Amino acid sequence: MASDIFRAKMNTDIRKLFPITESYAYFDHASMAPMSTKVTGAMNAFLRDVQTSGPLGFYTWMKRIQEIRAAAARLINSSPTQIAFVANTSEGVSAIANGIAWKSGDNVVSCVDEFPANIYPWMNLAKQGVELRLAPSINGKVLTEDILHLINKRTRAVAISSVQYATGQRMDLATIGKYSRKHNVLFFVDAIQGLGALKMDVEAEYIDALTANSHKFLLGPGGCGFLYISEKAMDVVTPSVVGWLSVENPAEAFSPDLKYNLGQPLPLHSGAIRFEAGSQNFAGIFGFGAALDTILEVGTDQVELQVIELTDRLCAGLADRGYDVVSPRNDGEKSAIVCCTHTRHSSAFLREHLIANKVITADRSGRLRIAPHLYNTHDEVDQLLNALPD
Repeated sequence: MASDIFRAKMNTDIRKLFPITESYAYFDHASMAPMSTKVTGAMNAFLRDVQTSGPLGFYTWMKRIQEIRAAAARLINSSPTQIAFVANTSEGVSAIANGIAWKSGDNVVSCVDEFPANIYPWMNLAKQGVELRLAPSINGKVLTEDILHLINKRTRAVAISSVQYATGQRMDLATIGKYSRKHNVLFFVDAIQGLGALKMDVEAEYIDALTANSHKFLLGPGGCGFLYISEKAMDVVTPSVVGWLSVENPAEAFSPDLKYNLGQPLPLHSGAIRFEAGSQNFAGIFGFGAALDTILEVGTDQVELQVIELTDRLCAGLADRGYDVVSPRNDGEKSAIVCCTHTRHSSAFLREHLIANKVITADRSGRLRIAPHLYNTHDEVDQLLNALPD
């Protein structure tokens, strides 16, 4: 259970960072997180700096960018050199999908419950003769063995979400990753529906590449995310989009002696920065950094304990009220997402009914989706449950 120290800190400090708690019980972090005052403060500070000083703060901004890169690395147990900032999850997925030297007959393994952002980039490879193989979903659950069964000698990548958006199933990344590593298959993870609420460790889970936007469980703004890519993956994934920041020494662009070595390989940056083609979204990254600071200050262990405790309480209360919980809830499968249905009430009706009672959730795939985070409380869970029609 979440510690008494955490509860005290949350009630006195963390909840005050989220003004939305004054108006709503917010349970829709799987769609979009309400930004904290720390996030908007960091973004506004940058905008004021540009407004009053123009580019004079550039080197200060770049120093902060590197601090945030290191914070993102710390969140997933990687190195800052393995982190690149991207505009969104789709850009991160596409960077991997389009960067592999495919051969006709190769295949990618995923599953049918994936969000389109982790399906369409792989589908788009069909014109190169690449097959997308999808493991089935059985009663709202994808079995790990069904994913592994699809891997064969022509599999080049496995692309799986850490948590499935429409069911809340937490995937067994360590087992899938270990099997992929054994068979020399690149293991890619779309982490947007788990990272920030659940612990992730790219080393322990054998993850070769990972991406996530910051606007969901990472509690940051939209239009900003990051891509992790391992040393192994950088050997097989080439940037499909490059720019002046992709090279080892971009400052040469300002030298009057710059000479383009035509016909020679582009001197790409040795780290993940090679995937950053041009100028960054400073305001978004600074907001993301403030959100990371909050999550890391609390600690990923404590955040996960809190969200699992809240979702356990939700599931028990939903069952008592006659709701069918679709989300797998066995050990290792629990996430910060709970999806449920009711025989008499549509998910669209339930969402609107809850909004009228100052509770925000989501309607996804014919299910009511409930997604709490670290600052939610037991009282808010009870508020939601008591507002539901039996």
